[in-house]
Amino acid sequence: MVTLIANMIGELIETNDSLAMKSGNLTRFHSRTAPGISVSDYLQRLAKHATLTPPLLLSMVYYIDRLCALYPDFTINTLTVHRFLITAATVAGKGLSDSFWNNSFYARVGGVKVAELKLLELEFLYRVDWRIVPVPEVLEAYYKGLVDRCDGYFIQEELEPTTAEDDETDEIDDEEEGDTHCNENSAS
Repeated sequence: MVTLIANMIGELIETNDSLAMKSGNLTRFHSRTAPGISVSDYLQRLAKHATLTPPLLLSMVYYIDRLCALYPDFTINTLTVHRFLITAATVAGKGLSDSFWNNSFYARVGGVKVAELKLLELEFLYRVDWRIVPVPEVLEAYYKGLVDRCDGYFIQEELEPTTAEDDETDEIDDEEEGDTHCNENSAS
């Protein structure tokens, strides 16, 4: 999931970095310089240490579209992506998960000061009107979109549910195979 999201964000950054920024359109998410860690490594770090599950990661993708739609001055580029990701991880973790970390932990994992993360979190929540819970169908659509845009990835078709009768047949087949195997071993 991290690879799919990092690839998509990389494409966004490449596109947005090539566009000339209008003067005076800096946001709280802008850094003076780009951090020395790649987006992929940073996202991997956040996913690992902040225990971001696939639904939380997909919610972060949803937040990109939501924030861009509601905050015209905001774009994902090399100067905003890291601060956006730690903010989105914090909001998703705290708002959508039953167990989450405190701001100190998220700030340490993300490499920002606690006070700055609090300001970023409030700015983000204000800009999205505190609406941070995507419906499951939206997350599913984002997942399908991420898979479709990356070569070598596909969504495995769901297997048809088995019935109790099918399970019994499988168990009988397994037992018969086991008996045959045991007989072969004892003969040698």
